Amino acid sequence: MKYLCLIYGDESRWPELPKADAERWTAEFKTFGESVRASGHFIGSNRLFPTGMARTVRVRDGRVSSTDGPFAETKEQLGGYYLIEAADIDEAVGIASRIPGARFGSVEVRPVADPA
Repeated sequence: MKYLCLIYGDESRWPELPKADAERWTAEFKTFGESVRASGHFIGSNRLFPTGMARTVRVRDGRVSSTDGPFAETKEQLGGYYLIEAADIDEAVGIASRIPGARFGSVEVRPVADPA
């Protein structure tokens, strides 16, 4: 079964990180990515640009509106994801627990429904 691992964290921390810490953090994500590929669980992943570049779209009574940024004000923002293959939710949680972002933010693990 496919699982989406949504990585949430405080995006305001990135600009404040010393260069050495940012490089170490990036290397940890690279190492995780290599390990999940080697294990055969990897399907895809992407890092997202900051929420300041996002737009939220709504359609009400046939009218389209869009606003800058994310829908909700939160302390943590969606920063990226991994799409993985796992036997069950427990295996998916085990894999997600190795994502470096889980140590400073959170990772939501959600089963992906097959197309109808």
